[in-house]
Amino acid sequence: MTAKPNQTSIVVGIETSCDETAVAFVRGRELLSDVVASSVDEHARFGGVVPEVASRAHVEALAATLASAREQAGLEWSDVDAIAVTAGPGLVGALLVGVSAAQGLALALQRPLYGVNHLAAHVAVDRLVHGELPQPAVALLVSGGHTSLLRVDDVTADVTPLGQTLDDAAGEAFDKVARLLGLPFPGGPAIDVQARDGDRASIDFPRGLTHPGDADQHRHDFSFSGVKTAVSRWIRAREQAGEPVVVADVAASFQEAVVDVLSAKAIRACRDEGIEHLIVGGGVAANSRLRALVEQRADAHGIEVRIPPPRLCTDNGAMVASLGAALVERGRPTSNLGLPADSSLPVTEITLR
Repeated sequence: MTAKPNQTSIVVGIETSCDETAVAFVRGRELLSDVVASSVDEHARFGGVVPEVASRAHVEALAATLASAREQAGLEWSDVDAIAVTAGPGLVGALLVGVSAAQGLALALQRPLYGVNHLAAHVAVDRLVHGELPQPAVALLVSGGHTSLLRVDDVTADVTPLGQTLDDAAGEAFDKVARLLGLPFPGGPAIDVQARDGDRASIDFPRGLTHPGDADQHRHDFSFSGVKTAVSRWIRAREQAGEPVVVADVAASFQEAVVDVLSAKAIRACRDEGIEHLIVGGGVAANSRLRALVEQRADAHGIEVRIPPPRLCTDNGAMVASLGAALVERGRPTSNLGLPADSSLPVTEITLR
């Protein structure tokens, strides 16, 4: 099945891949509403996202979130032209909640359904802020579950992986180091705040996969388990020696080690691919130091950077609706009403048929 191309279609986007229950409505590239119900407080006492807790929270929040987003947009359900939902990757139980709701809406409204890729959606959301995406572009996606470099020739059909993390994602490393420092979950925002008062040059933490020998096999790949372990050992050594641990300095130095690698490899990918446009997305893209360093390094090489505002970097319905709208605009095939959720959906599959 193929939807009729339309640049002003109204699309509802549903996102439930992790701990945010999010719904948004867009008309083409205009964001009409964006509502997020987060269950982060329910996970904080565990120091991380608990899949079963996340799934139950989605079940409890989704109906109200759908209603709130529709009311905020000032629409009736009959105004909707298509439904888009995150079909993967993500937590399978959480994904199933959103996919089931989207299937019900598509059936009830007799509208086309798009099961979309979460990672491609993080790229597509920038359409709502800076206009149509440049083609081609390099995308740096950094979150709690994913750290990837992608070549994006067409966000609706042609995305090529260039590199990815071999172990911890950047956001996961932030969460683990925050726990070591006694900071709250999620760790990314807490470390960002602490780092503003710290000396980022005070501790020389390692930069994973940046040695000359890594340039061939892992030129665009990432590794953050080493820096996380280095922080742990540094803290333990200080405590055993009875010396103080200055949280702000550790946070700043750790953050610098991570964003140094992220920004350097993103610029390298652009130069290697001969591409002058870089899109940065995902929850860690809200980090103030990463945003500043990427801009600084990109400017030095004549590369244009596009980063959505922080609220559109973390998981949200707007990114799903934006990708759905792009799929409608280009007349891409829709998904089957019986589409499954795929927790390991590769980024090369933009829609799940």
